[in-house]
Amino acid sequence: MIELGKKVVVTGVPGVGKTTVINGAMERLAAEGVAYEAVNFGTFMFDVARKESLVSNRDEMRKLGKDVQKRLQQAAASEIAAMSADANIIIDTHSSVKTPAGFLAGLPEWVLRELMPDVVVLVETDPDQILMRRLGDASRVRDMEGARAIAEHQEFNRAVSAAYAMYTGCTIKIVRNENFLLERGIDDLVDVLR
Repeated sequence: MIELGKKVVVTGVPGVGKTTVINGAMERLAAEGVAYEAVNFGTFMFDVARKESLVSNRDEMRKLGKDVQKRLQQAAASEIAAMSADANIIIDTHSSVKTPAGFLAGLPEWVLRELMPDVVVLVETDPDQILMRRLGDASRVRDMEGARAIAEHQEFNRAVSAAYAMYTGCTIKIVRNENFLLERGIDDLVDVLR
C-alpha cells in the first residue's frame, strides 16, 4: 500500500500520448487496488479562463499573455495542492508551453512551491511519430510544426524538468510511448506510481 499524498506530474509535448499512458496506468493500478486521481492542470486553468471569457477553447490558452497565464497557473496549483492532501494525484500537464513569444515554463516556481511533486515523468517518443499523431488528430487545433521543432520542444522539456528537480528535490523519469509499444510505456509509468 502506498502512502497517501503522493504527487506525480506527468508531462509531454502535445501529441505524445501522455493522457493515453496515464489512463492505461490508472486502469491497471485500479485493478490492483491502488488508487490515484488524475487531474489535468490545463483543465483547471481553462475553466477559470473560460469563466472570465478569455478563451473559447483550450488551444487558445497558450496565446494568452504571460501575466494572465501566471495568474491562471497560480489558481490551478492552489486547487490541485489542496486536493493532494488526502489522495494520490497524477497531474497531467506540460513541462513547457510553446507560445508565440517563446517557451513558457509549465511549472514555474510559484506552481512548484504549491505542488512540490515527488516525481516528474516526461512521456516522450520520436518527433516523427508525434507529428503523425498530430496530423491524425482532427479534434485539436494546433500550429503546424515539423519534427525538428518537436524535437527542440522535447529537449527544452528535459532542461526545465532538471530545473524542477533542483527546486523540489523530486526525481525525473522518462517514459517512452512508442508506436505499437503502448503497454511498455504503461508498465514504466505503473512502476513509478507504485
